[in-house]
Amino acid sequence: MSDKVVTRFAPSPTGYLHIGGARTALFNWLYAKHTSGTMLLRIEDTDRERSNPAATAAILDGLTWLGLTWDGEPVSQFERAPRHREVAEELVRMGKAYYCYATPAELEAMREAARAKGLPPRYDGRWRDRDPSEAPAGAKGAIRIKAPTEGETVVHDRVQGEVRFPNKDLDDFIILRSDGNPTYMHAVVVDDHDMGVTHIIRGDDHLTNAARQTVIYDAMGWDVPSMSHIPLIHGADGAKLSKRHGALGVEAYRAMGYLPEALLNYLARLGWSHGDDEIMSIKDMISWFDIGDVNKGAARFDFAKLEAINGAHMRRMSDAELFDIFIGTLPYLEGGPAMAARLNDANKAQLLAALPGLKERAKTLIELVDGAAFLFATRPLPIDDKAALLLNDDARKILRGAHEALNGLASSWTAAAAEAAIREVAIAGGHKLGAVAQPLRAALTGKSTSPGVFDVLAVLGREESLARIADQID
Repeated sequence: MSDKVVTRFAPSPTGYLHIGGARTALFNWLYAKHTSGTMLLRIEDTDRERSNPAATAAILDGLTWLGLTWDGEPVSQFERAPRHREVAEELVRMGKAYYCYATPAELEAMREAARAKGLPPRYDGRWRDRDPSEAPAGAKGAIRIKAPTEGETVVHDRVQGEVRFPNKDLDDFIILRSDGNPTYMHAVVVDDHDMGVTHIIRGDDHLTNAARQTVIYDAMGWDVPSMSHIPLIHGADGAKLSKRHGALGVEAYRAMGYLPEALLNYLARLGWSHGDDEIMSIKDMISWFDIGDVNKGAARFDFAKLEAINGAHMRRMSDAELFDIFIGTLPYLEGGPAMAARLNDANKAQLLAALPGLKERAKTLIELVDGAAFLFATRPLPIDDKAALLLNDDARKILRGAHEALNGLASSWTAAAAEAAIREVAIAGGHKLGAVAQPLRAALTGKSTSPGVFDVLAVLGREESLARIADQID
């Protein structure tokens, strides 16, 4: 076995890249990066009924959006079927596997007999030592592995510890079906061996498969890769993650306005942690991650936590970087395409200038769309219900004074100059600053919340600001 770590992510293309799969890919990727190894990608498309090219494309798209790059070309498991057959036939030649000609009716009878005794269904080994010449004429047999019948198979797992399986429970499972197609159990072992995989990191729902797969490795005399079975993600209520909990494809998280880096940070912390570190960069995760530190217990998915981490990443990011991600994500966000259609050099510059104030209040890119909407609004502004309450008759009188004071700022239109002028209006009228600032914000943005109102004045510029205030006075 080489010293270089080779991990693999091996999704089935039956749907999108869901959040559990994304975390498995992340752990494989982080471990490969941490050890200066490589991560390979294999599409487990042997189930022809359920596999489809659109799903494969969605998985590749999801990984790419997250920045989880793989080495080399993705491998199709289905295309490797001739090699899987070759290994199954080799095991027969070596006396480690055999052709079984049990009929569907015989197999059903075995299942019934086991059920009647309250036992799990097991194949009874009736063809294990029979001569193939006894096979019914023209029957195509399935190939079964000769599983050990005594003792136990031990899986040395870096997350679960040492897991022991009594061999009497393993039975002689099928590795090649009678139609010549390999089973998933067999294909995985041959592919992992041929691809040089040294470390298998996958969900703990595969733990019992690990014992059966070890039987195939041993029969071929191949090294068993290091195994790590990570706990599944549960919903906030402790039940297995489902659609209602957030078991959505990663493209849904993009549409909800989460940053790839924040989603990876959140997923990394589902089942793995590094001291009290909450917010981590990709670089931090790579340098700190070790598969041996993953917890055995299931992690719970929590949207509020994800949102808080996302907000922290948005605030930590430089304005220029956040601006680029925001513009690039607009097509996927609710209300985003309309905003993207109205982008021009002038409002792009305004958006960049407004970002420091906008990102303080937003936890997702959707909230950023909402917060930035005032920059793209056409006059007269639509006024939301809360803002309308701030624009009563008294407020309009105050706005007249504010308009007059701001109109006098001919030469220096800055946030500081605007603030000084508005403070004077408040003092002169015997008002608190808020009594002037709140209706001013409503007039300028159509909302009751926004970045600092003086920053809003500076970003919108003199002409647009005065026109928006005038619309509410007249």
